[in-house]
Amino acid sequence: MQNFDDDFPGLYRIAYRVAYRILGSKVEAEDVAQETMSKAYARWWRIRPDAPRWVSRVAANNAIDVWRKSSKQDLTAEDLVRSHEGEPIVERLALVDALSRLSRRQREVVVLRYLAGYPEADVAEILDCSVGSVKTHASRGLSRLRTTMS
Repeated sequence: MQNFDDDFPGLYRIAYRVAYRILGSKVEAEDVAQETMSKAYARWWRIRPDAPRWVSRVAANNAIDVWRKSSKQDLTAEDLVRSHEGEPIVERLALVDALSRLSRRQREVVVLRYLAGYPEADVAEILDCSVGSVKTHASRGLSRLRTTMS
């Protein structure tokens, strides 16, 4: 039986990595990762068998929520040009917006594969589907991201 304390460091790294890649801010990514892990702790008995997938998905959703709340504030032209920890804010905004437009399965595959960094075989195992299905959803998701972001 897996123990939350034993799994916490690895799961926290997943949550932080996903949130940072969406938000581009270390502070916001840490907040999202902490919130995600507190939710994981409260639901540990239920999510334990699927913890990496659950943490990745919840961290991505929480990061998108943070982005949506911050995007409702009026951004000045200076904000849009300013680099946010090395990456332009406009690119981050476009990525989060494009991710939110993908189907649930495409978003899960793209987040797990490209934001959390899992290999295709692991994504297939986490999502309980075939590697071919992961490749299909990744290809369609990336294609849609390219179309949406261009």
